[in-house]
Amino acid sequence: MLASQRAAFLKEGPPSAAVRRNRIDRLLAMVLDNIDDYVDAMGRDFGTRSRTGTLFAEITGMLTAFEHTRSHTAKWMRATKVGRVSRLFGVRVDVQPAPLGVVGIIGPWNFPLQLVVVPAASAFAAGNRVMIKMSEITAHTAELTRTLAAKYFDPDELAVVTGGADIGAAFTRLPFDHLFFTGSTGVGRAVQRAAAENLVPVTLELGGKNPVVVAPDADIAHAAGRIARARMVNGGQVCVCPDYVFVPGEHVDGFVDALREQLRGMFPTIASNIDYTASVNRANYERVLALVEEARELGAQVESIAPAGETLPDAAARKIAPTLVRGVTEEMRIASEEIFGPVLIVRPYQTVDEVIDHVNERPAPLVAYWFGPDRADFRRFVARTRSGGIARNEFAIHMFAEQAPFGGVGHSGMGAYHGKTGFDTFSHMRTVAGTDLPFAITGIAAPPFGRGTERMIDFALRSARRRNRRRVRGRLPGA
Repeated sequence: MLASQRAAFLKEGPPSAAVRRNRIDRLLAMVLDNIDDYVDAMGRDFGTRSRTGTLFAEITGMLTAFEHTRSHTAKWMRATKVGRVSRLFGVRVDVQPAPLGVVGIIGPWNFPLQLVVVPAASAFAAGNRVMIKMSEITAHTAELTRTLAAKYFDPDELAVVTGGADIGAAFTRLPFDHLFFTGSTGVGRAVQRAAAENLVPVTLELGGKNPVVVAPDADIAHAAGRIARARMVNGGQVCVCPDYVFVPGEHVDGFVDALREQLRGMFPTIASNIDYTASVNRANYERVLALVEEARELGAQVESIAPAGETLPDAAARKIAPTLVRGVTEEMRIASEEIFGPVLIVRPYQTVDEVIDHVNERPAPLVAYWFGPDRADFRRFVARTRSGGIARNEFAIHMFAEQAPFGGVGHSGMGAYHGKTGFDTFSHMRTVAGTDLPFAITGIAAPPFGRGTERMIDFALRSARRRNRRRVRGRLPGA
């Protein structure tokens, strides 16, 4: 597949804006023409997943991304003129976005459709061919996408690969021109190691333990309501879900009371509730329960917000009730491992600096949340912590603007996409320079060197020293 796509790319050259937009349009048509099939496939993959939730999170959520990308493609393709001074002396310098060639995309299971087609649209906008490896965990969605792709695309434009971990490992070892991966930090490490063998550049969209800070002057009940809803999106199986919440010590009990009330109101029933997303498979269900049970055994306070009369967790349905965990200590795995389920840790704090130190002592999260006014404490938190993004008073709001990049930092990811950033990720910014001057500008770089070259170098160095001395005077250590 890769050889065929690369041969087609080299033969046809960079596609026009019209061809790129047509590929984006066909990709969106593949989804919109088959909505019911996709909803059914994802419902079977998860066991229980709301039709409305799937339509909102997987499909309507991608529409603005597609429209923004296709409407700006021609503009993003234009070369940028640089070096105004050099142009005065007869040298023209342009920076041209060039397609990379063939882009590999490895998708996750939590949003198995959106998180492959959105980066694919960016790769098409940049003029590339695309190969997608779907997650084997959501096998029905994977097989549907593979079948549909063949109806909407020539395989030299878009190819979809299905299969298990062995196929996934082989996919990561291919000499792509760029490899885009969304998934866990652990698998991301393996992807990067495999890609390094062929010096393939990678974009890693990973996860992490996303902290939430409830400010000392926040509305506690209001914050608790929004945080509860954010934790329960897709059953908590979202890389940008809140993972643990810092609450001022004197407000912890009130915050937990408000959380409990909100969650009971959201889910008066769970076992038969089609809007309550199940764990995607038995392995993730058992992993989440193991984290909670170990924390309980090591002394944490665990509260399951299960409706009266329902027996949860339910192994057959893979449903876990919303669970609050307090008194977490560092020897507990739940303190460091991303939960990826309907479980929320609540921690007390006394000062914002204490929170900042806690966040900075751990790998950078994909997003950090703040609930409260935009005041000095918030600005200090933003300035002194590292994270892929910051969202204040709302879940995932940092992802809404298509013009803004989305990505992690450190253990939460490498590189970014969305909008122009996605186009740039899948492009090579190639400098094209030229001159028609009748003499060689850089001829002085070749020997023999004359006195004129020596005087020019001496003048340039003396001028640089004078400027630099003025700038650092009195500012060096010990001065």
